[in-house]
Amino acid sequence: MLDVGKWPVFALLPPEELRLIRQACVFGSAANEAIYVTVDDEVFALGTNCSGSLGLGDMQSTIEPRRIDILCGKKIVSLSYGTGPHVVIATADGEVYAWGHNGYSQLGNGTTNHGLTPALVSTNLITKRVTEVACGSHHTIALTTEGEVYAWGYNNSGQVGSGSTANQPTPRRVSSCLQNKVVVNIACGQLCSMAVLDNGETYGWGYNCNGQLGLGNNGNQQTPCRIAALQGISIVQVACGYAHTLALTDEGIVYSWGANSYGQLGTGNKSNQAVPTLINIDKERMVEVAACHTSHTSAAKTQSGQVLMWGQCRGQAVASPHITHFTSTDDVFACFATPAVTWHLLSVDGDDYLTVAQSLKREFDSPEISDLKFLVDGKCIHVHKALLKIRCEHFRALLNETDEETIEIHQFSYLVYRAFLEYLYTDTINLPPEDAIGLLDLATYYRESRLKRLCQETIKRGITEENAITLLSAAVKYEARVFGGGSLSR
Repeated sequence: MLDVGKWPVFALLPPEELRLIRQACVFGSAANEAIYVTVDDEVFALGTNCSGSLGLGDMQSTIEPRRIDILCGKKIVSLSYGTGPHVVIATADGEVYAWGHNGYSQLGNGTTNHGLTPALVSTNLITKRVTEVACGSHHTIALTTEGEVYAWGYNNSGQVGSGSTANQPTPRRVSSCLQNKVVVNIACGQLCSMAVLDNGETYGWGYNCNGQLGLGNNGNQQTPCRIAALQGISIVQVACGYAHTLALTDEGIVYSWGANSYGQLGTGNKSNQAVPTLINIDKERMVEVAACHTSHTSAAKTQSGQVLMWGQCRGQAVASPHITHFTSTDDVFACFATPAVTWHLLSVDGDDYLTVAQSLKREFDSPEISDLKFLVDGKCIHVHKALLKIRCEHFRALLNETDEETIEIHQFSYLVYRAFLEYLYTDTINLPPEDAIGLLDLATYYRESRLKRLCQETIKRGITEENAITLLSAAVKYEARVFGGGSLSR
């Protein structure tokens, strides 16, 4: 249901379990903790369980998923986490649950005791319906259906918005100049908070030494302050990095401000900006901006689905927006952020449009609507007869002669045959060069010339001193003409 394959913490989950995931979040100092929700609305957690942040009732790490019973059936609509870490969710019923690190009362329960299981956050929220939650390093803010913001936890820089720097042990409404205003979007940096109003105005409060509040100065703010430089510009979404902020306008334009030592503002340089600065993206309109308070990475998505990234990208400082081949901003954080955590709750959106290629990829080896399975080395691979006939002459002939629902394969290994069938669904191969040798053998056997070329390219790119003789022998055996930049004589 949800492609979480780019996050290593899910690597040990069997395919049948991965197919059930419809929501997921990866967090922790090394992206080593995860919570996910299945299609049956069961909630599971796995990872190091630092500070009890998996909500399992203990502090034991677990490499296998364990169910969080109290959250099953709750229908999570928003999830955020801090660096303690602490975790906060909002449910479809508008309830807020929190657990994990609580050294600064960021769980909102009036204590500083860590919470090992999810507990309802009730003070001042019991009659409210919360739709969105956001966490900084050790503070939490929540948005209600009425457009009110509540905040609690660590407040050394005013990030709770209470007018002081005393920690806030329970939820308190952020009022001041937000009184009688309707907030529609919230976000948190490490030590600051941001809010977007229904009229497009943007307010910030908390730590500001890098200019991340966009106020034109570097002074911390203990109450919300309107970003005057955005006067007349209607903001629809804001996202906060560690110490920088991104804002998306109703016209699809992106502004940035704050820390810029990694180029995370996308301005082409590494100078901090204390006021919103237009990012010069000579492309179509943007529909989403993405950042996470744990990193200095930025991303955005265009109306046609193109994804750009900039900032700290696996140690590199990318100072201008860089076009990627990703299909979502989530992929940027999975592959290039440090740590590689999710910037928001990953969810399957029923309204998401899938291309033909994406739909086929999703259905490969899925038993739900398949009408044929191959049995290789005792393992099943689920496929669709019609697609195999369309894509491969061998199968067109074979399947026209048989009505079998299960076909046993003996001449190729499971790994190789699965890679072949996946290629028919995706047009790509994903094998190391040593295994591509076996696929090259299959491609030759089935007279799949394009697959043969792909295997040859994979083998050629993977040549090392250690495997050169083995790969060269394979190339000769399977008549590979192009290898190592030259040609081979037979």
